[in-house]
Order: sequence, then structure tokens, then C-alpha cells
Amino acid sequence: MQDIGTEVTAAGIARLAGVGRAAVSNWRRRHADFPRPVGGTETSPSFALAEVERWLRKQGKLAEVPLKERVWQQLAGHPAGPGTALVHTGCALLLVHDRHPVWLEVSAGSDRRLAELLPNSLDQVLTPRFGMVRRPAVTAPTAAALLPSVPLLRGAAELAAETGARQTFEFLLGRHLDANSRQYTPTPADLARLMADLAGPATTVLDPACGAGALLRAVDPRPDQELFGQDSSPEQAALTVLRLALHTRSTVRTAAADSLRADTYGTLRADAVLCHPPFNERNWGHDELAYDPRWEYGFPARTESELAWVQHALARLRDGGTAVLLMPPAAAGRRSGRRIRADLLRRGALRAVIALPAGAAPPHNLPLHLWVLRRPGKAPAQPEVLFVDAGQLLDGGAASPAERGRDSGGGRGMLDREDVRAGVLETWRTFDRDGTAPEQPGLSRCVPVVELLDDDVDLAPARHLPPPASAVGAAELSTVRERLGRTLRLTADLTPPPVGEAQPARWPLTTVGELARAGALLLRTGGHGAHARVLTDHDVLSGTAPSGTLPETGEQPALVEAGDVVVPVLGGGAVARVVDEATAGAALGRNLTLLRPDPAALDPWFLAGFLRGTANNRQASSYASTATRLDVRRLQLPRLPLDQQRRYGERFRALAEFEDALRLAGRLGEGLVRGMYDGLADGTVAPD
Repeated sequence: MQDIGTEVTAAGIARLAGVGRAAVSNWRRRHADFPRPVGGTETSPSFALAEVERWLRKQGKLAEVPLKERVWQQLAGHPAGPGTALVHTGCALLLVHDRHPVWLEVSAGSDRRLAELLPNSLDQVLTPRFGMVRRPAVTAPTAAALLPSVPLLRGAAELAAETGARQTFEFLLGRHLDANSRQYTPTPADLARLMADLAGPATTVLDPACGAGALLRAVDPRPDQELFGQDSSPEQAALTVLRLALHTRSTVRTAAADSLRADTYGTLRADAVLCHPPFNERNWGHDELAYDPRWEYGFPARTESELAWVQHALARLRDGGTAVLLMPPAAAGRRSGRRIRADLLRRGALRAVIALPAGAAPPHNLPLHLWVLRRPGKAPAQPEVLFVDAGQLLDGGAASPAERGRDSGGGRGMLDREDVRAGVLETWRTFDRDGTAPEQPGLSRCVPVVELLDDDVDLAPARHLPPPASAVGAAELSTVRERLGRTLRLTADLTPPPVGEAQPARWPLTTVGELARAGALLLRTGGHGAHARVLTDHDVLSGTAPSGTLPETGEQPALVEAGDVVVPVLGGGAVARVVDEATAGAALGRNLTLLRPDPAALDPWFLAGFLRGTANNRQASSYASTATRLDVRRLQLPRLPLDQQRRYGERFRALAEFEDALRLAGRLGEGLVRGMYDGLADGTVAPD
């Protein structure tokens, strides 16, 4: 059976051939025999994958499609849609994982025979694993539904033989979520781990808005563990249960239904509830759920859907069980929710509010909060609430005001740092054990409930934490001032000497693309594979340390080495960064291109310096209505002997050191000014 139903976009063709999308557009214009579109739109056409592969091989542009890439393109271009294709693939991979001999038997014949035999074989695996729930998320597909998926399933099984069934599914799921990021709101893996650790060891865990299963997957396994998930999207509920079944031998149950309107687990009393609920929903069931028994702390207003999820989580906990919810910052202070927040405090249900830095989770422009709740068996005698600012814990509370939060590059990936996770968890566990914890100015503080029960009942940590300046005072500010003075003197020493006029040079030029084809440098793009340290485009632009994170896709990330040159491809700026020893080993983030020069042919500082030329960037950029994109292959540099390259390279390196000193001086100066304002305002710094 020929795979004629699978379609691929121009971006997919570029990935197959290892070129940019501009090259695909050129092929369509220059080659009359290039495959005609079979779908899509005029501005974003799609092509038959089989025809594209034949054309690429005929042109010598594709020796063989990598197995991973072929399977992904089959899934992405599936006639029934990638979501359905991924569910079919997950079912087959579970059969491969649990009953490999059965898969070998049913797949031995023709494609039609496989489609006819597979439903019964899948039913023998799926029913015992998932069938004991009122609304099972996955049932065996019919033979007719499976027939278009057979080439994909065979390819996925072949890939599983190389990498494992779980890794294959994680790769395809990660690619799917990344390619359709506007349709999903995934919970980053580092945040999911932190939420699971805050909840503590648990035998029974529920996620009532499970999405793709990131939170349940982060739970540490225990004997006789049961994992329950529910999601209003049938596709996501199915993906979650398949993902977890491939990940763990624990009992796994998911259901496809709205947890607020149609709660599948009405009698469940879990040890822990983890939840990343949808934010700012008006149509959450306000009108039909007015008398629901879950509203123990008050009936949520129409605009307070998040407080409905909070109470749903508490209703599904056993006495003493813990819930951890990701919340928008507005839920901590909206007047329409103050009575419910007050009752949560009075009865001892709300235990901690942890502020995350902006960028730690989508939506990335908001500094989200974690609420840690406990179903109260009895109220504590002297109840307190713990407030934590995880953004300040990013620097452990020990950095100077000038540096605190400046070198992190934002919140993305910060929760994956062991010191940050340890700081949050240590503070929470001390509070959980003792009912209180030592105050850390700017970082954490325990506040008596009675102090919070004012007219606003505002639970934003920033309202209740003492400013960081009170932790350092005048002595620390003096240290920052001394550092600033040394940096300014260094900046003066590094200032480039006066320059003389010279005639414009007329060198013979080459392009990055030509150098790559000649083997003088290696080109890599970023954004694939999870890693603890990810160099982002923001880090490159601001000259800061790796700060990002990437979703798990099952692929190997591109790791940078000392001497690599990294170039951002979006934004229109003329920037190129030479990787140093401190940055080496980080993964290459999205919207970045790595150039690894052959040291026998190219000096990295010479390469980076000429790539930063403004005119060079303009001629290599394409301009759209919303963004400017750089085609790195079109960037030019002169053909010079290696010794002459090094002369230029030394000058470019000196300019980079001067630029770094200017950045550091700016950060130190800004921090000193902020610390002085805060110190004068809170009385820790004398005015004279």
C-alpha cells in the first residue's frame, strides 16, 4: 500500500532535505518537475510526501530519509489529522511495548491484514489497562480507521526497535506539541517536577485538567500507585493515558470529560492533586453548578474559574492530602474572589503561595503563582501562610542587588536549576514540618492568617515579602559600588584606540553556505531535545548565561562547544556570539544557528566579527510584516589567509570584551541605584 495520503508542507520538505525554506521556494520556481501541491492553501501549500521523496532522490538532494523524520512526516500529514494519528501510533507502541510477539505476528502479513487483525490485539491490551473507568479515553480503533495509519505504525514500530517504544512516543508527542503550540498549553517539565515534589510522595494522584500528561508523568513512582487524569479534550485524555502507560506500570486511568461539569471521579479521595487549569474561562459552568457540593468555601463568581478549580481539587483530596495548582497572578488579588480566599485562609486550606518569574510557564509574559493547598482535617492552632519569591531564589538570595535576576535571562529553564528547586523545596518542607519557617528578606516569609484578612485579602507574595535591600544594607551596597568602580575603570582601559581612515577593502568574498559545503564549518539549528541548560536567543542578545528550557521531543539536542559561533535568526539585529568555556555544554535553543568552524581554516572571532556587519545582515535578511528573518547561509565574509584572519579576530575579541564590560557596568549601576532607593525607603541606608 503506497503512502499517498501523507502530505508535507514546505517547512517539512526543508527539514527532510536539511535546507532552509527559501531553498524549497527556489526549487518550486526553477524546476518544472517539482511536485504539484495536493492540499493546503495558496500561501501554505502541502505536497504528497511520496512524490517529494522521489523528486529529492532524483535530484540527488536526499540520499535517504532518516527514519525519525519519515515517521514524523507520516504522522504530521496523516489524512485524519496528526492528533488521531498520534493516538493510533500510541496504541500500536503500547502493543509493541507490552506484547511484542503479538505485534510481530499481526504485522507479518500485508497492510490490509495488519489493519484487520490489529483492533482485536489492541483490545486485549487496552481493555485491561484502561477499561475500568466510566469514560475510557482510549478504545481500540476499527480496521477502517487504522488502514490509512498502517505505514505510520510500521515505521513507528521500526523506530521503537531502535530507540524504545516510550522514547518513540515521547519524540512524536514532543514534535506534535511543538508544531501545534497555539492549540496546547503544556506544562514545562521542570515546573511539573517542582509541583510534584511540593505535593510529596503519593499513592493516589489526580490531575483534573491533565492536558498531555506532564504533571502525572512527573510523579515519583511508588508501589501500588494509581494515576487518574481527566481532560475535556478526548485527544489529550487519550495521549495522556498512552504516555503514562508507556512510562510506568502503575494503574493509569483517564477520562474525556470536563471535570467541573462532568466529574468522572466524584468518589475519589486522592493523596495529591496536581493541576494546571485553563485560565480566565467565563464559560466554566457557573450557571448550572450553583448548588454543587464542591463549593465548600463559597460559590465562585463567573470571573473566578480558577477558584472553582481550587475547590474541585480540595474536594477530591483525602483529609491531609495536598494539592498544587498553577494559578494566574490575578487570582491572588481580584476583589470578586476575596471571600473565597478569606475562607481558604480561615480554615487552613491554603498553605503557601509561590511566585514564579515571568517565562517559567505559558503564558510566558505573566509571572504565574503556585498555590499549595491541604484539605484540612483540623485547623492549626496558630495558622500561617508561606510566601516565596522563586525569582529571587534563582540567585539563592546571596547575589548583590546589581546581579540578582540579571544574568538569568528570564524565567524559562530557571526551575530546572538544582539550587533553585532545592531552595523552594527546603523552604516549603521546613514550613510544612514546623508550621513556620525563618524569614528571608526578599525571598520568603511566613505571615499569620490574621494579617491577611483585610478588605482585599491579597495573596500576591510581592505584597508580603520584605524588600531584598533589607538583607544586604549599606555594607553590600558599598561592595556593589566598589565593583562598579572597578568595572568602569576596566571599561576605560578596554575602550578601543582612535582609528585612522582607510580605503574600503575589496576582498574576494564567500558565503557561509559555500563554506559549509566546502567543509570549512558545520551548520546546526537549535530547538530540539530537552536539556538542563539551554542557550536562548535572549541569552545571545543580552550576553548572559544559558537560561532556557526545551520540551522533551525524544531527539538529541545540539550542544555548543567552546569556539562555536552562535547567531540569532530573528529580530534583524547584527549579533554573533563566540561560545566560551563557561557556556560550552549548553543546548542550542530555538531561533539560533550554530556555526562550528574548522580551526585549520577559520578563526572563530574573525568569523563572528564579520557576521556582525550591519550591511552584511541587511543583505542576508528577509522582511515580513511581523518579523525579520536572517538567512545565515547568505552571510558573507572575506577570503583571507588564517594569519590575517587572526589579526582581525584579535581586534574583534577586544571589542567583545569592551561590550561585555559595558553590559556589566550597566547592570551594576542599575542594581546600585535600585538598592539605594530601596535602602533609603526602608531605613536601612542613612541619607548622609
